[in-house]
Amino acid sequence: MTQPSGYGPPAGSYPPPYPHAPYPMWQPPPPPLSPGGVPLAEFSQRLLAYMIDGALLTAVALVVALPALFVLISQIPEPDPYADFDTVFNEFFLPVLLLELGLFALLLLLYYVYAVEIMHRTGQTLGKKAMKIRVVPIDPSRRLTRGMAAKRYLVEYLAGSFVPFFSYLDGLWQLWDKPYQQTLHDKAAQTVVVKVSS
Repeated sequence: MTQPSGYGPPAGSYPPPYPHAPYPMWQPPPPPLSPGGVPLAEFSQRLLAYMIDGALLTAVALVVALPALFVLISQIPEPDPYADFDTVFNEFFLPVLLLELGLFALLLLLYYVYAVEIMHRTGQTLGKKAMKIRVVPIDPSRRLTRGMAAKRYLVEYLAGSFVPFFSYLDGLWQLWDKPYQQTLHDKAAQTVVVKVSS
């Protein structure tokens, strides 16, 4: 039986296959790079490194602080219900206040040694080493100096200790900073944090 004319191809023939255009496969965008061409550290890597470093330094501070606290408690005299305010302040509140100030100064000193004197030699703290990241100058022709590390310390730890909520702003700044995902202490020191090749 023949097919009437005007109704498609003749019987027994098939149309040629539809020419499909070669659509490119989706590829993730390339990772952001430092000026030296090294992939930048991710936010999660930097956060975990910060948490590791914080835990280590807190443990060291507790080792020093707890014996001092026990000594202070053992020397507190029995409360006298008839003592005036000056006596109570001098015998109890003043020693506790001095102990807190001393521990705070000790903690800042520990952070300085750790974040400046140790870190500037290799660009890594123990936390950064564990997360395979490193601090480097934004200018790839320079090396990381003590001065750069000190600027990072001043902004990250000193300003973070005295300015409310500054630590959060400083750490989160890298999420919207372009193109090098720098924190505020990176910007102050002209540094970036990069991944270390395995």
